[in-house]
Amino acid sequence: MRASPGLFAFATALAALAALLTRRWGLVAVAGNSMRPTLRPGDACFVRYGAPIRSGDVVVARLPARPLGIKRAALHDGDGWWLSSDDPMQGTDSATFGSVDDADVLGRVLLRYWPEPAWLGRSPAARRS
Repeated sequence: MRASPGLFAFATALAALAALLTRRWGLVAVAGNSMRPTLRPGDACFVRYGAPIRSGDVVVARLPARPLGIKRAALHDGDGWWLSSDDPMQGTDSATFGSVDDADVLGRVLLRYWPEPAWLGRSPAARRS
């Protein structure tokens, strides 16, 4: 389902306003294929840092021996969050590096605002063509 241009304008304005008012909001760009079909390289997303995380959320995290990454919070165990890729054949996730400490899961990705605006829910998004 395609979002309306109005959602894009609203999300962009909201992101800009939130960034000005607080540092708990931010923008990130996707740089890999591991979150396909939900997110693609070049997608721009709106993040709420410090947001409560639940299983199924798309998150921004510090990954071991890697830069920041965008992954899906699959489950929380005694060691932290098990993070997974939506496309397990691409990139790396907790199957490679294990659980990620709670403190290293920095925020929840709320929506993609570019190029096709869409809210990100707790389950994998419908495949985009």
